[in-house]
Order: sequence, then structure tokens, then C-alpha cells
Amino acid sequence: MPEPLPQEPFKSGGGRAPEDGVIAATGMGGAMDLATSEGETLERGPGPGDGPSGRPRSLWSDAWRDLRRNPVFIISGLVILFLVVISLWPSLIASGNPLKCDLAKAQEGSQPGHPFGYDGQGCDVYTRTVYGARTSVTVGVCATLLVAILGSVLGGLAGFFGGFWDSFLSRITDIFFAIPVVLGGLVLLSVVTSSTVWPVIGFMVLLGWPQISRIARGSVITAKQNDYVQAARALGASNSRLLLRHITPNAVAPVIVVATIALGTYIALEATLSYLGVGLKPPTVSWGIDISAASAYIRNAPHMLLWPAGALALTVLAFIMLGDAVRDALDPKLR
Repeated sequence: MPEPLPQEPFKSGGGRAPEDGVIAATGMGGAMDLATSEGETLERGPGPGDGPSGRPRSLWSDAWRDLRRNPVFIISGLVILFLVVISLWPSLIASGNPLKCDLAKAQEGSQPGHPFGYDGQGCDVYTRTVYGARTSVTVGVCATLLVAILGSVLGGLAGFFGGFWDSFLSRITDIFFAIPVVLGGLVLLSVVTSSTVWPVIGFMVLLGWPQISRIARGSVITAKQNDYVQAARALGASNSRLLLRHITPNAVAPVIVVATIALGTYIALEATLSYLGVGLKPPTVSWGIDISAASAYIRNAPHMLLWPAGALALTVLAFIMLGDAVRDALDPKLR
């Protein structure tokens, strides 16, 4: 029988074969190196899911990449940015005083320097429309932040610990879901005499947290069943570490999506309650108040209604479009 031919040793760049099959991985999911006995390496190029640095992209980096390519996100983001700017500095585009009125010009149409005309009290509709953005954006943003924080904390704790706390919170949530929002606003805000935005924000938080709480609860229950959470628990990680480091970053995406869409809903709800006379009250400048006052003059002076109503519709539409874009970017099922 002929003797077997000698095997040529495996070489990489002129070196010898790795001894004992030693493989060293460098980086988290990035390029892997085959360590040889002489310190030489064989590098694997970045995979299809890796970022420019060779590391795999996270959910947030993938979402941001998709959002930048989404024209819906860009358009809605520019509209919202414009609304935020005029809310903070309305005098940039409206130099008048929204509370300064001249009854002699009541219900008059467009004039030089007053493109939207005058309302029933002789106030400049353009100036009031611009200043009304501050109230609507303030109510929507503050209500959304407080609802998201309260609902996420309660729902996250219920989903993580379960048991009696979960059952108790679920029954409380069902009770609040049974309260009609508009009817609850008519009952609760009718006894409030303050003309500030805080009673309206407080009402929205009172009836808005159950929706976010239920979303957060389901997301936490799903996240805590993942293998990496079970491994961290087996290694002795505390409950606070599990919640803050492992569960929350992977369960917060649905909450952000729902909160973004709900922001536009809260702006519309504020206008609805103000239109019904139980929300914001004069002398606060609000789109809902202007729409309510203009409804009696819709035949004689339709411009009084069209401009604040159009601004309200555009604002709500921009936030809903933004929420849809964020949902499409963060939902892995839509990829």
C-alpha cells in the first residue's frame, strides 16, 4: 500500500496553521479574526446587516435609516418643526397682539397686513391662529409626556411582576376604558373655573394612561420571556437591572409609536373640549375657542372658521403621519 502524501499545512498570509483550532472573535458581531500561533489573522468582512464600522446595526439605527428615507416622515417632521418654532416664538411671523380687537372691523375679510381678516370681535384672525399653535402644541406635548411616563411605569411594573398587581391594574384599566372621553370631559371640566391649560392636561392624563399602560404591559411581558433576560436572571441580575438594562430598551418601541399618534389626538381633543365650552376659556388663545366663536358666523364670514380649523387639521394630520412613519420604522414585521 502506498504511503499517504504529506499534508501541506494551512497557511494564511505565509503563516502556519492555527494550533488547536484557536479562534478569537473581536467585537460584538463585527469582523471575526482567526488567531494563528504567530499572531496572524484571517478577517471576515462585514455582513449584510452590519453598519459602516462593521458592527451590526441596532433597531434604533435601522429605524433612523428608514425614517430618513421616508418622505412622509420628512414632510410631517418639517411641519411639526415649524409649529414648534412658532409656538416658542410666535412674534417671528405675527407681530400683532392676539387680544387687541377693534369692533369697527368685526367680520371683515382679508386686508393688507391682515391676510386672514377679522373675527366677530374685530381681532386679527391671522395673529390668533399663529398664537393658538402655542396652546395646542403645549397641551399635546405635555399630555403625551405625562401619559407616556405614567402609563409606561404602571404597565411595565404590572407586566414584569404579574400576580395580584397585574390583576388589580387590569381591572382599574377596564374601569377607565369604560368612561367616554368627551362625556368625562363635560362632567369633570365643567366645575373647573381656571383658564389655564393644566386642568385640560390633567384630564387627558387621567383618561389617557390606561391605553399606554396596556401597551407597555404587553410589551414587557413579551420582552421578559426572551432568552437574554432569562440568562441575565440566572446570572443573578436584580429586578431593577433587568427592567432598566434589558427589558425597557426592547419594550419601549410600541409605547413611542402609540404616544406619537396619540399626541395629535390630544390636540384634537383639546379643541373639541374648548369648542364645547368646558376646555380652555378666554382670554386664552386657542383654536378650539376660535372655532367655537366662529361657528355662529360661518355663513356671513366663513374665513373666521376656515383658518383656525385648517391649522388644527394640518397639525393633527402631521402628528398622525409622523406616528405612522415611526410605526413602520420600528415594527420588524413590516420590514
